[in-house]
Amino acid sequence: MSKDNAIAFFIFIVSVLCFFVWGYNYIPNNSMILFILASVFGIFMAFNVGGNDVANSFGTSVGAKTVTIKQALIIAAVFELSGAVFAGGEVTNTIRSGIVVLPDGVNPMVFVCVMLSALLSSGIWLFVATKKGLPVSTTHSIIGGIVGSSIAMGFVFFNQEQALSMVNWNGIYKIAMSWVISPLLGGLVAYLIYAYIYKKILKPSEEISLAVKEIKKEKKTFKEEYFLNLKNKSQEEQIKELSAIVLDDEENESQYKLKIKELKEKEKNIDVFSKMKFHVPLIAGVAALIIASMFLFKGLNKVSTLDVMQNLWIVSIISIFAYVVTLAVVRLMKKTQVNKTIEKIFSWFQIFTASSFAFSHGANDIANALGPFAAILDVLKNNTINPSSPVPFAVMLMFGIALVIGLWFLGKEVIQTVGSKLAEIKPTTGFSAELGASIVILLATQLGIPVSSTHILIGAILGIGVFNKNAKWSMMKPIGLAWVITLPVAGILSSIIFMIFVNIIL
Repeated sequence: MSKDNAIAFFIFIVSVLCFFVWGYNYIPNNSMILFILASVFGIFMAFNVGGNDVANSFGTSVGAKTVTIKQALIIAAVFELSGAVFAGGEVTNTIRSGIVVLPDGVNPMVFVCVMLSALLSSGIWLFVATKKGLPVSTTHSIIGGIVGSSIAMGFVFFNQEQALSMVNWNGIYKIAMSWVISPLLGGLVAYLIYAYIYKKILKPSEEISLAVKEIKKEKKTFKEEYFLNLKNKSQEEQIKELSAIVLDDEENESQYKLKIKELKEKEKNIDVFSKMKFHVPLIAGVAALIIASMFLFKGLNKVSTLDVMQNLWIVSIISIFAYVVTLAVVRLMKKTQVNKTIEKIFSWFQIFTASSFAFSHGANDIANALGPFAAILDVLKNNTINPSSPVPFAVMLMFGIALVIGLWFLGKEVIQTVGSKLAEIKPTTGFSAELGASIVILLATQLGIPVSSTHILIGAILGIGVFNKNAKWSMMKPIGLAWVITLPVAGILSSIIFMIFVNIIL
């Protein structure tokens, strides 16, 4: 084991032990065995969410070589935890209480078996998919697990009609619709963002760069031809023309100097960064506006004491600051490196969009592990089934750490799939995909809809691939198959595990 892996493993073990100590003081002693079992399954689920879903968050960034895996881990640690703690409550409640409608009088321990089965079955399926490098939906997986074990519970303790009626099929239908719509929206938004960047920045800048290169080539060709012709002239003519060049005689300026002067003036009049000076700072300002708005109005609304006008003022200042700084950077860049300059600037942008995507993912998808576990925790502490209850900070923190550790140990395979096997990723395309996906996911979080960040990001990448005509559709066959079978596989596995748990626990 490498030194970095050993450190990550040590942090994980210490965190788990501290979490168990916390649980010992939080949960009644007669429920400690169930608490430990639920913790192992919940942390295992969060670990696999990290390996699969969090890898999607940073796949484009690593694929574009904007960040390394270590840098991605640091971003994940900060923004995944922040999103989970400050913005994950609404979606967590939807997962816990919006999928299954339990009949009155259900034994709380039976409900615990339902959630335990869902966590374990989902974690197992995600582990298998992650090891194969397939980005699947953790939302699909946990919902399939909850539905499967709930139906099994209905058949065991009630009748067939009640078993099917327990599931909120209308809620499932709405969520299923979001699974179809969300990748399309992700693809559309990313397509539009990249189309703007390409048409307003990349293509014009490339044309301008080619024009500069043509002038340089013309200058070089003229020099070569001029001095080649000069060799064929008499010695007296050679001395005369060379003297005119060296002495810089304005009255008798040579043909050579006149032509060179004309070409230099022509090159000087071409503003290589004419498109960049307007559009790049504009994009920076708009992106900063979106990210700052999401953080202040959604992510930090539970802890912020500022009013709406103060938040708007802060967002405006951040947006203007991003615009001014980017404009200054563009003006300082060298004209000879326009293509490298664009990619470098967008690689900086991508760090911020990756952070936004990580925050939105933490806000949305930590619920896939946290929701069922929080429901179990509530039953163990109060011996009642509540539709919602506050989630302790220690649980948020432990599951957030499990997400990051899962990325570290399992995420490389999925990162390679997302970063290189679906479409060619550069900083400009990665920025477009991450920003587009962040907008869709954070809007869904605002509405409390548990969408799949995997579907949205894959849709965003393919949307850009469609624009560039380099989408690798062959890779979508195994991914698409994994998407289709995720819910039924998790459901069937969960129902089997439920039957085992019922006989053991009860």
